[in-house]
Amino acid sequence: MSFKSIAIDGPAGAGKSTLARKLAEKLGYLYVDTGAIYRTVALKALWEKADPGDPAQVAPLLEGLELHMGYENGEQKMYLEGEDVSAAIRRHKVSGAASQISAIPEVRAFLLDFQRKLAREGNVVMDGRDIGTVVLPGADVKIFLTAAPEARARRRLRELEQRGEPADFDAILRDIRDRDWQDEHRPIAPLRQAADAVLLDTTDLDLGLSVSRLLALVKEKMAQ
Repeated sequence: MSFKSIAIDGPAGAGKSTLARKLAEKLGYLYVDTGAIYRTVALKALWEKADPGDPAQVAPLLEGLELHMGYENGEQKMYLEGEDVSAAIRRHKVSGAASQISAIPEVRAFLLDFQRKLAREGNVVMDGRDIGTVVLPGADVKIFLTAAPEARARRRLRELEQRGEPADFDAILRDIRDRDWQDEHRPIAPLRQAADAVLLDTTDLDLGLSVSRLLALVKEKMAQ
């Protein structure tokens, strides 16, 4: 049986997770947030007080790593050593560590098969930084989702405030620009738009319109 795969890439804070989840719901596909997988590895590094940017400290943690992904009421859950860390991996400190972790070749190699296996076992909507370029280069549909840094910073600010976490717009904007630079200039699988990906800029779109545009793009590509 042949399964369909949709790859959604883009910079931090572009709304990939939210839109990919909504798209998967509408299509009846499995949603895979690959960023959450990297965040879980980053959390492990923080637990062990390892430098998330040092391969020599991170690579040994991969051996025997108890990493599991599950679903509860349609929502993706991440488990680390048997503990549900779905909320913990969303903390601001983990975001920065995940960016560093994702640049380590050993981590990327470790998680590559993990991600591809999911696409072999069902219809998926998968989002991340290198899904259309590296993880699923043969995806049926590829979308590059982006938004202006300022728009992404405002969204992130609202998200943190809703969780009751202290947040500063200027600091968030600075972090987003730094994250963009790191993702675009890392030597392994840098963030870039695949040649056959469709660009969707959500800077001036609300959630409802973004979902509608995304769904229309996917249906158009699927029909070709």
